[in-house]
Amino acid sequence: MKKFVQLILPFFICFYSCNTASKKEPVEKWKSEIVETEKDFAAMAQQKGISEAFLFYAAEDAVLMRNNSLIIGIEALRERFEKDKSVGDKVSLDWKPDFVDVALSGDLGYTYGKYTYTTTDSIGKIKVIEGVFHTVWKRQADGKWKYVWD
Repeated sequence: MKKFVQLILPFFICFYSCNTASKKEPVEKWKSEIVETEKDFAAMAQQKGISEAFLFYAAEDAVLMRNNSLIIGIEALRERFEKDKSVGDKVSLDWKPDFVDVALSGDLGYTYGKYTYTTTDSIGKIKVIEGVFHTVWKRQADGKWKYVWD
């Protein structure tokens, strides 16, 4: 029995270590995909506006929490952005993820980091608000990442 364990144990150790390494590769790839998506999202918010970027990167069932209330679904987001004309030319939002993680299944991930929201009022006074964001990302059927919570 002792010889059997001595022969089998190295096999299981090798098998497990090889199996773990193979799981890390796609996870790192998926993390990179999410970080790139965040960068593209932030760039679009700067170039085309906050509303357009938040609608483009939202999943159909996305949820935004703003001012202690939930905006649920892409249509509700669209309505909210159409009503809120303050999200226009004199507003900018910039952010960068400080951390990213993804499920081993490759279908969900999340990021968090710092954001800067800058507004300019009608007399040119600039107001800067800094904070922390948290975004949950879900891989869509086409392989792209869309946020489901922000």
